Amino acid sequence: MQALVIVAHGSHLNPESSTPTYTHAETIREAGGFDEVREAFWKEEPSFRETLRTLESDEVFVVPLFISEGYFTEEVIPRELRLDDWDPDLWESDGTSASQATLHPTDVDKTVHYCGPVGTHDAMSDVIVKRAQTVTGDDDVGEGFGLAVVGHGTERNENSAKAIEYHADRIRDMARFDEVHALYMDEEPEVDDVTDFFDAPDIVVVPLFVADGYHTQEDIPEDMGLTDDYREGWETPAEVDGHRIWYAGAVGTEALMADVILERAQEAGASVDETLARVREATGGVPSMGD
Repeated sequence: MQALVIVAHGSHLNPESSTPTYTHAETIREAGGFDEVREAFWKEEPSFRETLRTLESDEVFVVPLFISEGYFTEEVIPRELRLDDWDPDLWESDGTSASQATLHPTDVDKTVHYCGPVGTHDAMSDVIVKRAQTVTGDDDVGEGFGLAVVGHGTERNENSAKAIEYHADRIRDMARFDEVHALYMDEEPEVDDVTDFFDAPDIVVVPLFVADGYHTQEDIPEDMGLTDDYREGWETPAEVDGHRIWYAGAVGTEALMADVILERAQEAGASVDETLARVREATGGVPSMGD
């Protein structure tokens, strides 16, 4: 028997924080392929701590619904799952290349494949592009458009910016958009000055966040000048400094994220070829740039 566990941050304050996790888990559950599909959270129930002990399956694929490699994926999750033989070096990652590590918890008789976070998977580049298509309603969006990939950014974790730069570089190499830039909330270059970085008249802004919440629905729209008060909402597109801003909201809410979760599990050895095909049909996904 094989199980999939999707682990996410969750929130005591934002009820929408866990919505993408449940949505993507249900998409995968309906497609079959796993005997069990579970959700687990750091700040909500069900918690990380007891997840493995509630599963009947003897082979478990744990996929973190996080954007970057860092404190949560390298310390908190393995500790809470009690993966005693875990070491970040097992991922052999440069900050964006984690794949999986096979571990054997000491207190349960299971084989656990601990996967890298979805946010650094190559397929996330496709999800960002799909998000641009969704917000503009144009499957061919690109010519005449700039694309801003927005991350939180923090001097405390250099890998936070690495994930943003990684996908911005990959999408730039597609030569699909006229311009592609990585911007941040808490470090330079800042999303507040988004129009300063683009010549294109239309700019699609895609935040590389898992869920919509305080940052994506309050901070970023106000910082970019889409609205003076997020509670009053904003137009899409919105006119700012002679540009039209198409604000997409959190990338993690895109249906195609279910594909990325499955690809992480598949690369770790999960038998999900048919499942992935069914999910791609449901989400409109195609094989990723990395396939």
